Amino acid sequence: MNRPALRVSGLCVSYGAIEAVKGIELEVRAGELVALIGANGAGKTSSLKAIAGLLPWSGSVELFEQPVRGVPAHRLLERGLALVPEGRGMFARMTVAENLLMGAFTRRDAQVGDDLEHMYQRFPRLKERSRQLAGTLSGGEQQMLALARALMSRPQLLLLDEPSMGLAPLLVERIFDVIREVSERGIAILLVEQNARLALQIAHRGYVMESGQVSFSGPAAQLLHDARVREAYLGEAV
Repeated sequence: MNRPALRVSGLCVSYGAIEAVKGIELEVRAGELVALIGANGAGKTSSLKAIAGLLPWSGSVELFEQPVRGVPAHRLLERGLALVPEGRGMFARMTVAENLLMGAFTRRDAQVGDDLEHMYQRFPRLKERSRQLAGTLSGGEQQMLALARALMSRPQLLLLDEPSMGLAPLLVERIFDVIREVSERGIAILLVEQNARLALQIAHRGYVMESGQVSFSGPAAQLLHDARVREAYLGEAV
């Protein structure tokens, strides 16, 4: 069995007196695509931000079996973790090309240029817009750029926060095709996604968060047919 890319135990995140994440446990193994689903306000985004080093947390987080307490976000990036945040997080006044190169900021190898061309092949629209300011792109183009920028770091673990939010169906399909391709290349993925059906259709396993806690988990195919998931997150009467 593949070694864990991410292991989270007893993770807690608070905003003042409000406890947003209440001791969750989850694991993503190398090469595995894991979906994290739940209602708005369940604590999914807070969990991803804590894992990525962007929020203070308590508990235990291990990246490739190494504890990361106290490790700053840019050092986690160097260790192979990349986050595509909710809202995309563009450098709006920088060009598309500059945003992509920022994704490789911590790299010191000679293949950055090759990877840039590979991103342009994977996302032809970005090549067409390479000299355009990122803030002037459409929502779908910005999501492509956010994903491509993260991939420029050559991550071994990719955290994705609501990649389909606000996108037209055709663009959602394109983004999820890329996520599936990335997973097939062996990159571990933890996917937070409002479209629970789509997330579970491409995932290996899934976790369901409710009120800051993981309420249940299992193989993605099993969760797709679970009565609780179907009623609460797939809009199906059971």
